Amino acid sequence: MDAISVIRTKRDRGELSPEQIDWIVDAYTRGEVADEQMSALAMAILLNGMNRTEIARWTAAMIASGERMSFDGLSRPTTDKHSTGGVGDKITLPLAPLVAACGAAVPQLSGRGLGHTGGTLDKLESIPGWRALLSNAEMLDVLDTTGAVICAAGDQLAPADKKLYALRDVTGTVEAIPLIASSIMSKKIAEGTGALVLDVKTGSGAFMKTIEDARELASTMVALGTDSGVRTVALLTDMSTPLGLTAGNALEVRESVEVLAGGGPRDVRDLTLALAREMLDAAGLKDADPEKALDDGSAMDVWRRMISAQGGDPDAALPVAREQHVVTAPASGVLTRLDAYDVGVAAWRLGAGRARKEDPVQAGAGVELHAKPGDTVTEGQPLLTLHTDTPEKFEYALKALPGAYDVAPAGTPFTPTPVVRERIA
Repeated sequence: MDAISVIRTKRDRGELSPEQIDWIVDAYTRGEVADEQMSALAMAILLNGMNRTEIARWTAAMIASGERMSFDGLSRPTTDKHSTGGVGDKITLPLAPLVAACGAAVPQLSGRGLGHTGGTLDKLESIPGWRALLSNAEMLDVLDTTGAVICAAGDQLAPADKKLYALRDVTGTVEAIPLIASSIMSKKIAEGTGALVLDVKTGSGAFMKTIEDARELASTMVALGTDSGVRTVALLTDMSTPLGLTAGNALEVRESVEVLAGGGPRDVRDLTLALAREMLDAAGLKDADPEKALDDGSAMDVWRRMISAQGGDPDAALPVAREQHVVTAPASGVLTRLDAYDVGVAAWRLGAGRARKEDPVQAGAGVELHAKPGDTVTEGQPLLTLHTDTPEKFEYALKALPGAYDVAPAGTPFTPTPVVRERIA
C-alpha cells in the first residue's frame, strides 16, 4: 500500500477498498503517512463522499486504532447522548444526572468548545475543583457509585480520530459528513455504551446549516451505530436561536442547575426531557418518568453526587465576569429573530470560547439573553448583556451583533420553530 494510490482512488471518485482504509488509518496514526497526504485524502472525501460500506470500514479502522471500553460489570443498562454542537447547548449537564436518576448508567465522554460552539468540559470546569480528566478506573468508579459521569475521552480511545480531527480543523474539511459521522461514532462505539441518542443540530448556529444536511448526517450515524450493535436513534433539533437564555461557561452551569431544580427556560427543559425519554427507551427503561425525577429533586441529588465525585463543590459560588455591557432593543415590537451563530461568535470573542485548542477560556464570559423570538420588547430595554473580564473585548464582540436580531412592529404574527424537528431511527 502507498498513500498516493489511496488518494488517487478517492480523487477519481473511486471506492476505497477495506484494505486501503485499514492501511491508511493505521499508517497515519503511526506517523507513516504525512499530514499533507492525509489532508489531500480528507479533501477528496469532502468533495466526492463515501458510501455506507466505506464509512463503516473507516469507522471500524478508527476504533481499532485504540482500546475499547466495557461496562458489562455494571448493574444498570448504559445509555449515552451526543450533540453535534451549538450555542447555549448545556443539555448534557441536566440530562446525564436526570437519566441516571431514572435507573440508567450514563458514561458521557464530552469535549471542549472550538470557535462559536461551546464545550461541555469548559462549562463544568467553571465549578471549583471539578476534574475532567479521569482514568478508566476513576470513570468506572464514578459511574458505578453515582450513575453518571461526564469526562474527557482517554488518549487511547480512537486515537486515530484525535489526530485526524486536529488535521481536519486546520484544512477546511471539518464539514465532510463521512468524516463527521465516523469521528463521532468511532468514539461512541469504542466507549462501549449499549444505547446512543444523537442530538443533531440544524440552523445558523450548527455545523449542519440545512435540515437536509442534518438528516444525511443523522441517518449515516444511526446506520453506523445499528450496524455495530448499538441501539441508536437521532433527533434533529433547532439551532437557529441559542438554547436557553445564556451562552457561556459559568452562565450555562447556573442555568442548568435551575433546570435541575425544576425551573429554567422552557426550551432547555423540553429538550432535556425529550432526549431523556429517548435514552431511557433505548436502554429498556420505558416506564421511567424523567419529568417526575426532574421535579422531585432526585435528578438534582445525582448532579450533586456526580460533581462531588469528580472533585467539584456543588455549593461553591460560580465565577462572575468583572465587566458587563448591555445591548438594548432598537425599537418596540416583536422580536422575530435572534441568530444563534452571531450570539455564539460574540460569546467566543468575549472569552467564552477558543480559536485554537490550546487557548484558555474565561469561566464567567458569555452572553445573557433577556428575550427570545416571539417576545414583545420595548425600545431601550435590555436585549442582551455581554460578560467578560477584559472590557477591551466588548468592541470586537459587538461587531458580531448588528445583524443578529430583528424587531418587527407590534402585532406581527410569529410562528416559533419547534425545538425537536424530526426523529430518525
